[in-house]
Amino acid sequence: MPTHINDADGLDFDALYRDLLAQIRAGIEGVPDAAIVGIHSGGAWLGERLAADLGLQSRLGFIDVSFYRDDYARKGLHPDVKPTRIEFNVDGATIVLVDDVLYTGRTVRAAINVLFDYGRPQRIMLAALADRGGRELPVAADFVGAHAQLAPGRSLALARDTNGQLSLTIEDDNA
Repeated sequence: MPTHINDADGLDFDALYRDLLAQIRAGIEGVPDAAIVGIHSGGAWLGERLAADLGLQSRLGFIDVSFYRDDYARKGLHPDVKPTRIEFNVDGATIVLVDDVLYTGRTVRAAINVLFDYGRPQRIMLAALADRGGRELPVAADFVGAHAQLAPGRSLALARDTNGQLSLTIEDDNA
């Protein structure tokens, strides 16, 4: 069962990750064509770790949604565009799409568009380390580490240090 967090809570990344991993493991048990696809950047970091822990390194892909965002014309190109890399057959696959923080649903919509450029998956399941609500599109995660309730002007941020350690923090949007 996902954890519930708010602004006052300390965030235990490892506990949230273990819960998310257990949910995904149970959700894909017996699925022979499962694959992990992480959305750059935080979802890609999580995807790498999940693929290693689930033994799916050969079925790991990464997506950059920069050119598929519905706000591209307004925001322009993010300065740190990463290559999309999917080196397995998407047709008929069960894909666990991984994002670090699920918020409006727009990034997930863009990622699904990218996936369909590579083929037609049998099924796409969404995994998010944290779901902070505030959906603008009808998107729901199948696997969630935590549900977050944050004050206006605050957000969740996944970071990776130089040793590859991941941490989840609550930040002010104006910081």
